[in-house]
Amino acid sequence: MMSYRDKEYQCIKVRIEGDVAIVQYNRPEALNAANAQLVVERSEAIFEAGQDPEIKVLIMTGNDKAYSAGGDLASMVNYGVKDAREFIDKNVQGGLTLTNLPKPTIAMIAGVCMGGGFENAMCCDLRIAADNARFAFPEINVGIFPGGGATQRLPQHMSLCQAKELIFTGQTFDAQTALNYGLVNKVVPLAELNEVTMKLARQLAKKPAFSLRMAKEALNAAWSSSLEKGLQIETHGWSMTFGTKDAKEGMHAFLEKRKPVYTGE
Repeated sequence: MMSYRDKEYQCIKVRIEGDVAIVQYNRPEALNAANAQLVVERSEAIFEAGQDPEIKVLIMTGNDKAYSAGGDLASMVNYGVKDAREFIDKNVQGGLTLTNLPKPTIAMIAGVCMGGGFENAMCCDLRIAADNARFAFPEINVGIFPGGGATQRLPQHMSLCQAKELIFTGQTFDAQTALNYGLVNKVVPLAELNEVTMKLARQLAKKPAFSLRMAKEALNAAWSSSLEKGLQIETHGWSMTFGTKDAKEGMHAFLEKRKPVYTGE
């Protein structure tokens, strides 16, 4: 079976820069809107990057004009209930794969980031936006509503009434407003977006991989677990890190007043 690294995809591009994998939407003629083929390809590449032992960080991105405009209405307009359910089930499953990927993920966002594209970006651990980024959940304006996770994830980032306002009105907002809402980590000039994102990715790639994975599992549990269950996941993961060489290296390096060198072991 051909590796995701070498495969010729129709709707995405995959490139590898050292220990960082970049999955890029590649339907510029449709502002990177997601059709059924893109959804399948995206999920495959994300899953395989997650399993790739040489990859430490995954970046999701589009181009300067669009991260992704969301679902491709031209391909969806004639869906019946069965078609719609099958399409959105694949979207949601792909989003869960991205959310639970055992390594850090970053959404590098420029231009249009709306609907299902915005939902995909929200599945990433971190989000960096260019100053030209524009966000919205505009589905209500075409007679539907967000079905790829926004009704569940948006209230995890902001108040319920703010989330309802964005979904009920479908209003568009800029990158600075997204930052004020807490929906992105940082806003940078478009010309600096790739450099800033790659710098962060390389910084994360140097961290102890297993400890990052355990920290991510514990943080994700805060969204869907009771406090007691979340603390169990945290203490389990914390204890597990003591079985790694990286934990010993990090603590010894601190005590010896030197920089740690992590190997992922």
